[in-house]
Amino acid sequence: MKKSVLILFYILFLACHFPQTKTHNAAFDTLLEDYFEGSLELYRINATYIGDERYNDTLPNFLSPEFELKEKNFLNHYKDKLVAFDDNELNKEQLMSKNILLRELALELEGKAFHTDLMPINQMWTFQLTMGQLASAKGAQPFKTPQDYRNWLVRLEGYLAWIRSAEDKMRMGIEKGYVLPKSLIVKVLPQLEAMAQTAVVNHLFYSPVKQMPEEFTSKEKEAFKTAYLSMLENQIIPAYKQLHNFMATEYLEAGRESSGFDAFPDGAKYYDYAIRVYTTTEMDADSIHRLGLSEVSRIRGEMEKVREKVGFEGDLNAFFEHIRTKPELIPYSDPQEVIDNFNSMYEKIKPNVDRLFSLQPETPFEIRRVEAFREASAAAHYNSGSLDGTRPGIFYVPIPDVKQYNVYSDEDLFLHEAIPGHHFQISLQQENQDLPDFRKNLSYSAFSEGWALYTESLGEELGLYKDPYQFFGMLGAEMHRAVRLVVDTGLHAKGWTREQAIQFSLDNEAESLAGITSEIERYMANPGQALSYKIGQLKIRSLRKKAEEAMGNQFDIRIFHQKILESGALPLSILERKINDWINN
Repeated sequence: MKKSVLILFYILFLACHFPQTKTHNAAFDTLLEDYFEGSLELYRINATYIGDERYNDTLPNFLSPEFELKEKNFLNHYKDKLVAFDDNELNKEQLMSKNILLRELALELEGKAFHTDLMPINQMWTFQLTMGQLASAKGAQPFKTPQDYRNWLVRLEGYLAWIRSAEDKMRMGIEKGYVLPKSLIVKVLPQLEAMAQTAVVNHLFYSPVKQMPEEFTSKEKEAFKTAYLSMLENQIIPAYKQLHNFMATEYLEAGRESSGFDAFPDGAKYYDYAIRVYTTTEMDADSIHRLGLSEVSRIRGEMEKVREKVGFEGDLNAFFEHIRTKPELIPYSDPQEVIDNFNSMYEKIKPNVDRLFSLQPETPFEIRRVEAFREASAAAHYNSGSLDGTRPGIFYVPIPDVKQYNVYSDEDLFLHEAIPGHHFQISLQQENQDLPDFRKNLSYSAFSEGWALYTESLGEELGLYKDPYQFFGMLGAEMHRAVRLVVDTGLHAKGWTREQAIQFSLDNEAESLAGITSEIERYMANPGQALSYKIGQLKIRSLRKKAEEAMGNQFDIRIFHQKILESGALPLSILERKINDWINN
C-alpha cells in the first residue's frame, strides 16, 4: 500500500474516533449577546442590579398590557432564533447555552398563561419591597452624582404608574377569584402604612437627600431637597395612602380563607409548573412530600444524638423549646453585636477555606442589618454584588428584636448566605469571563440554594460547629429545608391549612413561633420556591458521594467544588451530566 494511502487512511481513522472540538460559532455568540442586551432594555431594574447604569432613569410598567405584549414578542423572537441553530453547528459550551436558554424561554412563556399577575403585591417577594430597598440609597440604585439623583426622580414616575396598575390588577383579581389569603394581606398593611404615614424627612424615600455627597454644590443640594420633598408630599405618600386604604378595606374583605394555590381552578397545574421552575426536575408533589417526610425522620435521629450529648433529659420536642428559650443562646442587647458575631465567624474560617476551594471570588462582601421598613417580615438573605465589582455582595440580617435574637444557628447561616455559600457561587458566576453574559446573571434556585445548603455541611472542615448547639443549628437548618418539602406540598397540593403547616414545623423545628409563622406565610406567597433547597442539596451530595466512590484516593474536594461552580448556575440534570463526564474522564 502506498504511503499516501496509508496517511489518508490514518487521517480518516482519527476523524472517526477522535472528532475535533468544534470552534465557536460566532453568529450564535452574537445572538446570545443580542438576547442579553435586549433583556436588559426590557427588564431595566435587572440592569441596575448588575451595575449597568444605562437605564437607571426609567422603569417600564411591567404590569401594563403593552409591556406584557412586548415581553411575549421578545421571548418568542429569541426562541425562534435559537431553534434555527443546528446543534451540530455548536460546540459543547454553546450547546449547553442553547439548551439552557431554550428551557428558560419556554418556561417564561408557559408562565404567562397563569394569573399570578393578579396578585402583584405580597409581604415577602414583590416589587414594592424592591423599590424600598433601592430608595434607601444603600442598594443597587446609585446616588453618587447629580444625574443619579435626577434619574431616581424619573424612575419614581414609573413606580407610581406601577402602583396604580397593581391596584387595577388586584381589582381584576377580586372579580376573577385570584386574591391573597387574609393572613398575608394583614402582613402587607404595616409595610404600606409605614410608607403612607411617615413624616417626610424621616421617610425611607427621603434617604437619598440625607446622603447627598459633600461635593454637590449648595444650589444642587437645595434643588434636590425641594424636588424630593415635592415628589414625596404630592405623589409618593398619597399613592401609598391610596394603596393602603384599598388593601385595608376592599381587598382585605375579599381576601380568601384558604392557604394554598390549590384553592384556584388552575392551582394544581400552576403548582406543577412551579415545581419544574424551582427544582429544575420533573418530580411531582406526591414524591416530594414523601421525600420530605423521610428526610424529617432521618434528621430527627441525628438531632437525638446531640440532645443526648448535651445531657438534656426531656424528649426532642422539649429540647426544641429548651433551645428556643435558653438564655445563653439569646445573649445580645445591641444589634451591632449580632453583626460583629458574624464578622468574627469570617475571621475564624479564613485559614481553612483554601483547603476546600481552589476557585474563589474576588468580589468583596459585607454584612448589614435589614432596613427597618421590611425587617419584621424579612428572612436573612444575600444580595449579589455588581458585575464590575464596585458594589459588594451583601449578607442581610434581620434583627427586629435583638433581645429575642437566638444565635444557635448563626454559624450555619453564615456558611449558607455568605462564605462559601451564596457569595462564592454567585460571585464566581458573575466573574467568569468564559460565560456568555446571560449565564453570568442566570439563577436556578435548585442550584444556588442547593449549593448553599450543601455548604452548611462543611462547617466542621472550616473550623466551626465546635459548640454542640451550633452543630444542632446546622441540623436544624437542614431540618428546616426538609420540613419545607412537606409543608409546601401540603399547602399547595394537599389542602393543608396555614395552621396545620405551622404546627408541623413547630413539632419538628427549634425555631420560634413567630419565625415559623413568617416562613409558612412565605411559602403561601410563592409556591415551590421552598422546595429547591433540599432537592438541590441532595443532588450535590449524591454527586459528591458518587465521585468519591468512583475516584477513591484520586478524589480531590477542591476540584469537585470547582467543577460544581465553574459553569455558573445549571439545571440539575445538566449539572449531573457535567459531573458524570468528569468522573468518567
